[in-house]
Amino acid sequence: MSFMIPLTAHATDADNNGDTDERTYEEEPGSSTNPNSPNIGNTVTIALNDGNGSINGALQIVFILAAISLIPFMLLTITSFTRIIIVLHFTRQALNTQTAPPNQVLIGLAVFLTIYIMAPTFTAIYDDAVVPLNNGDIEVSEALELGVQPLREYMYPQTQVTDVSVFMEIAGYTDWDGQPDTVPLQVLIPAYVMSEMRTAFIIGFLIYIPFLIIDMVVSSVLMSMGMMMLPPTTISMPFKILLFVLADGWNLIIVNLVRSFY
Repeated sequence: MSFMIPLTAHATDADNNGDTDERTYEEEPGSSTNPNSPNIGNTVTIALNDGNGSINGALQIVFILAAISLIPFMLLTITSFTRIIIVLHFTRQALNTQTAPPNQVLIGLAVFLTIYIMAPTFTAIYDDAVVPLNNGDIEVSEALELGVQPLREYMYPQTQVTDVSVFMEIAGYTDWDGQPDTVPLQVLIPAYVMSEMRTAFIIGFLIYIPFLIIDMVVSSVLMSMGMMMLPPTTISMPFKILLFVLADGWNLIIVNLVRSFY
């Protein structure tokens, strides 16, 4: 509990001997005759909180709103969203269906798959950091440290050691012992994002291979028939969709994509 104690502040002009006989006394507001220096009021209010420095409630709200604005960036970087959305985009491009499924559907599917994959991590953060902080058992700094630990435990297994080594070398940590606990968070996050993009592109390349074979076969058949003016993609797209449906493509891609995180 903080108490607002009104105090009066006076400006003093002390000499070297500590003599404070001359000082500026408080004047009534609006009593100054000098238009260049009107006195508004010489009273200063100081908040005393028993010597403990705590963040003002308004500033806490500002910090919370700023943290909320960072949630989309966190969703794009330190979760499974990056790999999922890239793979889904490659799948649509390989099918050559242009805007089917639309971007809204792909993003929505990626968000819900991210929530499904990250649910154990989010639960650990809530139990280890949020609940003790709300109960007053730990401070904010300790809650941040405990909340980051589940994210580190998720990100490091998905990160290539070579990427971590490169960023550790760039940051000047030449004596890294290879242990995940000694990797700074500012190094782990970019290394994780790079590894996720590499993994997503590898999966996308594997998805492209069967559809590329269909394009090559259709193009060869059209050239042998002399139908060079007919775009091969126009003929190959129905065969791609047929192959994708017969193979239950969405199930294969989504299920194996989710399993790649475990």
